[in-house]
Amino acid sequence: MEAPLLSINNLKVYFSGEGDDIKAVDGIDFDISNESIMCVVGESGSGKSVTSLSVMGLVPKPEGYIADGSITFKGQNLIDFTEKEISNIRGNEIAMIFQEPMTSLNPVLSIEVQMVEQLLRHKKISKKNALVKIKEMLEFIGFSRTEQILKSYPHELSGGMRQRVLIGMAMLCEPELLIADEPTTALDVTIQAQVLELMKQMKEKYSTSVMMITHDLGIVAEIADEVVVMYAGQIVEKASADDLFKEPLHPYTQALLKSIPKIGETTRELYSIPGTVPSADNFPKGCRFAERCEYAVESCHKKMPELREIKARHFVRCDLVEGGEPDNG
Repeated sequence: MEAPLLSINNLKVYFSGEGDDIKAVDGIDFDISNESIMCVVGESGSGKSVTSLSVMGLVPKPEGYIADGSITFKGQNLIDFTEKEISNIRGNEIAMIFQEPMTSLNPVLSIEVQMVEQLLRHKKISKKNALVKIKEMLEFIGFSRTEQILKSYPHELSGGMRQRVLIGMAMLCEPELLIADEPTTALDVTIQAQVLELMKQMKEKYSTSVMMITHDLGIVAEIADEVVVMYAGQIVEKASADDLFKEPLHPYTQALLKSIPKIGETTRELYSIPGTVPSADNFPKGCRFAERCEYAVESCHKKMPELREIKARHFVRCDLVEGGEPDNG
């Protein structure tokens, strides 16, 4: 069996606070296979973005630190890398598209300067050849007037155009893993569809694996091969996209799917999950979703459930699940 491109094992990322440490990511495990798209979903504060920053070696220091676990990329534990070693991989073998395109691009430098700098930083290539490669990439991501785009500054481009530029910059070095943190946030539906289609094309053309951070299950249904559902710093369910949408097993996953409006539905109010995500510096003793769960019983508040494989490659963190929907007794 082929080894995964990226393997995260028992990863714990904490932030120092005035009292107890804030457990942003609290012992997660998942693999990303070669040439696959993994979506990590969950509400704000679930630990999705911190997980992606950990892979990139960008957890804010000294407040943030990796307390335990490993992040293995192509057989090497990235946690053991020096800053120089990880910077040689960052943007080259692993690239990241950040959430907000306006703040991710330097406002005082042209697109050409920023893209050339990205390529020359990691590849032994002349500036002339770099520009040829950059223009080819801009054409691939849908720009026809490449000269005009290269001479532009970020504020002269629309949000969708800036996002496509960021994707192009991330793909210049043909990374083996692309991490996309909410890449379609604030984009209209038409541009969102174009960005998702572009990412699928990149997977096919460059054999790139993708780790996408999102809260939008519509995007997950459109693009994902595998799905990881996070809640309060933990994984509560992971499965193939087909299995997850066909038979969601964890009450939190079921509630997320129930929150999606359906065409033809006549209810006056959209469903929302009651309550809020517990504070990361004061998690409850038992199941972290118990206070919001319609199926919770007394034992749920006392004992932390383990992440168990309920059926082939379908893992759930819920003691009430026995191979189907939770049994509410």
